[in-house]
Amino acid sequence: MPFTMGPNSYGKSGIRLVRVGRESARHELRDLTVHTALSGDLDATHYTGDNTGVLPTDTQKNTVYAFARDGVGAIETFAERLARHFTDNTPSITAARVRIEEHAWTRIGDHSFTRGEGGELRTTEVVYDGASARTASGVRDLLLLNTTDSEFTGFLHDEYTILAETDDRILATAVTATWDYQADQDAFFDSAFYDHAFTRARGALLAAFADTYSLSLQQTLHAVGERILKAIPEAREVRLSLPNRHHYLYDLGRFGLDNPGVVFQAGDLPYGLIEGTVRREEA
Repeated sequence: MPFTMGPNSYGKSGIRLVRVGRESARHELRDLTVHTALSGDLDATHYTGDNTGVLPTDTQKNTVYAFARDGVGAIETFAERLARHFTDNTPSITAARVRIEEHAWTRIGDHSFTRGEGGELRTTEVVYDGASARTASGVRDLLLLNTTDSEFTGFLHDEYTILAETDDRILATAVTATWDYQADQDAFFDSAFYDHAFTRARGALLAAFADTYSLSLQQTLHAVGERILKAIPEAREVRLSLPNRHHYLYDLGRFGLDNPGVVFQAGDLPYGLIEGTVRREEA
């Protein structure tokens, strides 16, 4: 055969799962989007359409809902339960990847909740290959803004540079951060650990953004990554994406008005995108 299959996977994306905990009059609400991807000995279905080794994606979806019947726990442990099940119970599958995003709801009563429009998500991705599980956790689209303590000066100028230097600007971003845990740590990485680690990491991220006098968004990125690694000793590196949500001082002079740094136009497209990885030296 002149052509062979390279790496491939198949699964179910966008599985919307809402679970209500009714163990007491004070209900608990979990709102997840789950994505599964399986890989293994799948040549036959690609070459000849022989599906004897294919676990249907509909079955994968049903498994997610069935596993939620008895509780979810931390999204990391839920993802690992699913990944291990698909790999250990399907002969043709040698690895499973499960990604989960959790949508945050704020309690306003025993059985009432509200969800803001910010879109912040808690995230995880677990890959299990039949021998060990690798877990990454994080947060996505966490909106942050400093009204001052940010500047951008001393940058490179060439014949196309018209951007004015500034020693006082609004710094706004929507942070996506993902931290990888050191290794397969099933012995003590349980739901309580992951929930506590996420709370510490998110708190460290917020504190770093608020505490850092920013000379560049790159500097802020490094400060955030460093603070997260200090908060979670079990994490080996943090990958960060920080889009620069520009705010432009609006020209009110055309109307005979001054603008002492109080009226801004929020930019949309294009935007600067700062990305980087902060890791421990031994990593």
